[in-house]
Amino acid sequence: MKKISILTPCYNEELNIELLYYKVTNEMSKLLKYDYEFIFIDNDSNDNTVNILKRLAISDNRLKIIINIKNYGHIKSPFYGLLQCDGDAVITMASDLQDPPELIHKFIQKWEEGYKIVVGTKPKSQENIIMFTIRRFFYNLIKNISEISQIKNFTGFGLYDKSFIEILKKIEEPYPYFRGLVSELGYKITEIEFIQPNRNAGKTSNNFYTLYDMAMLGFVSYSKIPLRMSSFIGFFVSFLSFIVAIIYIFYKLLNWSAFQLGLAPLIIGIFFLGGIQLFFLGVIGEYIAAIFTQVKKRPLVIEKERINFD
Repeated sequence: MKKISILTPCYNEELNIELLYYKVTNEMSKLLKYDYEFIFIDNDSNDNTVNILKRLAISDNRLKIIINIKNYGHIKSPFYGLLQCDGDAVITMASDLQDPPELIHKFIQKWEEGYKIVVGTKPKSQENIIMFTIRRFFYNLIKNISEISQIKNFTGFGLYDKSFIEILKKIEEPYPYFRGLVSELGYKITEIEFIQPNRNAGKTSNNFYTLYDMAMLGFVSYSKIPLRMSSFIGFFVSFLSFIVAIIYIFYKLLNWSAFQLGLAPLIIGIFFLGGIQLFFLGVIGEYIAAIFTQVKKRPLVIEKERINFD
């Protein structure tokens, strides 16, 4: 009997996890040919999330819990959870029910057809139109500038064969961009489109900083274009400044008494060049920060407690 691991990272999701648990177990009860485990990795929640999970785990030994000793962020904890799964395939889904459990059987069906990776993509969403537009812009941008072909409208929701998980275990990535790894490792991928529903309840723990962090991680991990842009723009601005300087010199020579340079062009030029320099210093800083994170070799997660693991 093949075993399916279902992984859900969570943080302060007391209003959603019980409903998600029942929805997933209901879906798996229809798939009688498969054994399964349902793993929650909790990122040091400070609400009632862990207590609810422990209560559910008492009567269901297929529900397994990993509790982190502290909050390790939205990138490390889910990736670490993936590495703890031992099923023949792993399905990852968010804890807020925006990744529909009803797609589980479709993922498994495609997996049985021979696809090692089955991803859920969301060309449409019921979430806030502004946020969805920003996300879509990011997906298009990263796809266009990445050196590896990226999957549009993909958040990580999907099924991954055990062979893929085994490769992830060999990769020493202290701060991995998982969506990029899915595309990079070259497995046969198929997509299942769905309309993303609204968050079921509660408030998301994502904010501008976490979304920016994910976006910049994607850029620095899979594109050198921001660095190349600094060279190209620097050359262009230098060339343009040289041309403007030549024009000013000739104009001054031809109209020595009438032409006054003034401070406005000088001030504008200084602020313009200063802004460009600061912007690209920030870009270079992002790459340096990524390198610094890699060389520190810190563990992904330190566990506080495990429940129902043999």
